Amino acid sequence: MSDLHDPLLRWYDDHARELPWRGPQASAWSVMVSEFMLQQTPVARVLPVHEAWLARWPTPADLAAEPVGEAVRAWGRLGYPRRALRLHAAAVAIVADHGGEVPSSYDDLRALSGIGDYTAAAIATFAFGRRHVVLDTNVRRVLARVVQGVELPAPAVTKAEREVAAELLPLDEPTAATWSIALMELGALVCTATRPRCEACPVRDACAWRAAGHPPYDGPPRKVQTWAGTDRQCRGRLLAVLRDDPGPVHRSRLDAAWTEEAQRVRCLAGLVADGLVVPAGPDTYALP
Repeated sequence: MSDLHDPLLRWYDDHARELPWRGPQASAWSVMVSEFMLQQTPVARVLPVHEAWLARWPTPADLAAEPVGEAVRAWGRLGYPRRALRLHAAAVAIVADHGGEVPSSYDDLRALSGIGDYTAAAIATFAFGRRHVVLDTNVRRVLARVVQGVELPAPAVTKAEREVAAELLPLDEPTAATWSIALMELGALVCTATRPRCEACPVRDACAWRAAGHPPYDGPPRKVQTWAGTDRQCRGRLLAVLRDDPGPVHRSRLDAAWTEEAQRVRCLAGLVADGLVVPAGPDTYALP
């Protein structure tokens, strides 16, 4: 075993957060829902929505039986609502093709709507204890610092990163699954993007970035997401009006939600094109 394994696994045993999608009591569906919701969204915002979602739809079949608009409504203000459409489509496929049970194989998961390489690997690993390389933002940052000695990884996943992660993955499947979530937890709680708590890190003595004196990131400029005034904010405002009403909404109410006409018209057209909103009559709109 790598010299990193034992200290990190012991640290995880002592410091792992209790989250509803972790542990033997969590269903594979709970893990899958969490992975969709956690994409670019903090845990604190996901927790109440995940709880409400599982209470209403404890199985894929429960969700698949409802109109897709209800998934969009229940998604609330998590952002990136197309994830709700894809999760609903995945639930429909799970019922049709897998007897209502979340599949355990990477390939079967990868074939579902909205599931890419990371999400398929994460569900197979965290729900079924399989051995896969799981590279989210936190894991990439930890490995960049500990192994490569740089503050932040490249903007996109590289072949070298995958090779490093694969080499470090324990051979035993259950241990590999725990290692993957422990790396993720370390990045979330200790080896954070800003103000990392190196003094609390269980692998600080093996960290190449610490040994090099914590050199600052000197790679390509990193994108900084904005919100105020963007199309994302406009789309969110329009969807909020539709979520809060059980029936069709007249266009005048959408006009009142965002006053900049050209942007509002563009964003409404985009929501319709994405399948998040449907025309319901003359100058009226609704969730699908």
